[in-house]
Amino acid sequence: MTNVLAWGDSERVSGTHEVKQDDHAAHAEPGQPAVESEPEYTIDELAAASRVPSRTIRFYQSKGALPGPQIRGRVAYYGKAHVERLELIASLQDRGLSIRAIRDLLAQVDKGELSLGEWLGLEDRLKEPWADDRPRIVTETELHQMIGDRRPGLVSDLSRLGLVERQGHGFMVRSPALLHVALQLEKSGIDVETGAIAQKILRKHLSRAAEELTKFFFEKIGDGFGRKIAAEDISAAFAAIRPQGLEAVRVVFSQEMEKSLGDLVASGKTSEIPAKAKRRR
Repeated sequence: MTNVLAWGDSERVSGTHEVKQDDHAAHAEPGQPAVESEPEYTIDELAAASRVPSRTIRFYQSKGALPGPQIRGRVAYYGKAHVERLELIASLQDRGLSIRAIRDLLAQVDKGELSLGEWLGLEDRLKEPWADDRPRIVTETELHQMIGDRRPGLVSDLSRLGLVERQGHGFMVRSPALLHVALQLEKSGIDVETGAIAQKILRKHLSRAAEELTKFFFEKIGDGFGRKIAAEDISAAFAAIRPQGLEAVRVVFSQEMEKSLGDLVASGKTSEIPAKAKRRR
């Protein structure tokens, strides 16, 4: 990880286009090595050294993510720390952070309020997958092996509903686990379209629940969520949620389905089932 240098250190540095020495180097005692000064850059030279366009450098400065240069006369000079900061900004952008989030994060790092290494480690742990279910590209033969001996037209239905997607000579299976669920339901008499719509309903409500819980847990960090406001404690708390949260979803969903089905029976609507069967004959 790129070192984050403290800003405000008034180091005198030498240019890439013209080598200069500071007062200590110029007056070094005979036989003593001169103190080498660091390179300095104009904005165009910084753009070339960092491979970041000049306009982007100015944008980062305007947003407070990149400290300003030293002004001598009418020329602005940047140093090695600016190159390293630009590398760090690019790395954080690759992780999906906005320039505003990067500015706020690095401001805390510069003040010594936050360890960047600990924060990045926490971020990596928060991004760890909860389900062992990743998209797979399979051949047509492999897909038919996954489906088994099923009715004609099933692959077409699965493609129409987005559970599989033809790609060249093979198929992309977006979620092997959900495909397995759909096939098991179909085997029990619940067609894939009904199962797919049920999945969308479930995802809609679980997505909202996950969003609300994430916001709630974040607000409670250090005050009921994690023993301390430290990366290690927060990571441990979220690690505990993974298995226990999935178990809670299973239990709560089971309880709510039991209640809902009980209400359905109590309402007397199940008596309409024979009539629906007659209408379909």
